[in-house]
Parts: sequence; C-alpha cells; structure tokens
Amino acid sequence: MKWTAAVLPLSWLLAATPPAAGKAAGAGLAAFEIEGDAVDKPLGGFKGVAERGGKIIADRRSGNCLICHAVPAIAEPFQGRIGPSLAGVAKRLSIGQMRLRLIDLSRLKPNTLMPPYYRTENLTDVAPAYQGKPILDAQQIEDVLAFLARQTEPK
Repeated sequence: MKWTAAVLPLSWLLAATPPAAGKAAGAGLAAFEIEGDAVDKPLGGFKGVAERGGKIIADRRSGNCLICHAVPAIAEPFQGRIGPSLAGVAKRLSIGQMRLRLIDLSRLKPNTLMPPYYRTENLTDVAPAYQGKPILDAQQIEDVLAFLARQTEPK
C-alpha cells in the first residue's frame, strides 16, 4: 500500500522521546494536567459528541484507529489487531485514562507504537503539512472519548 498525505502510516508521528509527566501543552494546544495515569478534565472544556467520534475512529484519513484496533461497534472491514480491541474499553478504563492514552500513550508506555494524537513536540518524520499540528484537535479527542464511553460490551 502506498501512503499519501491523507492516509498516514503509524510511524509518521513516532515520538523521539516522550515528554515529562505532569502539566502539559504544546504550541496552540489546550493545557491539560496529568494525574496518575489519567487526564480527568476535558480538553479545552469541550463536550464530546459520540456520533462524530465514531466517524473519526472509522475515518482512515483522520483518526485512523481501525488500522490498529478492532471496534466491533463500527461496521468497517479490515480492522486492526496490533492494538487491543476497543470492545468494552469503557469497562476497563475511565474516561480520564482513555483521554491520556489518546493524548499521548508514550507518557505511560515509552515504546508504544500508538502515535500521540494531541502532541506536536519531540516528534520525528512528520510530513511538512502536519508539522506543528496535532493529529486530532481538542474537540475531536473529546468526540472520540464520547464514542468510546459507550463501548461497554465486550465482543
């Protein structure tokens, strides 16, 4: 498969080094505070919309979550098996725990393959059009979380 600017491989945002724990924000990003293994407050104070979140997860050009994760609630072919299934994820993790994993899982697992979706610093191999921009903005992160919060049934 040939990658274009619209469909990005996981390596396009692999972290060179994870940032330090604690308060965090990048240029133009909403500030957030990490408490333990979670970010409990919504980014930018946004309220997520589950329907938009499902579309972001399924969209191979924006969230691209299905490249690594299976999401049985989404009827799309070719779902990934690299990352854990997201079926029942709301029973396993709190919203705050999921939020930190979307923001930047490397803060918990430095060698993760999951790209940081809300970080712009200390990244390698970023296409020029995407430099200085997070994969998802604060509203999109909250939309994805609203969708994931409904995933309570394991399949």
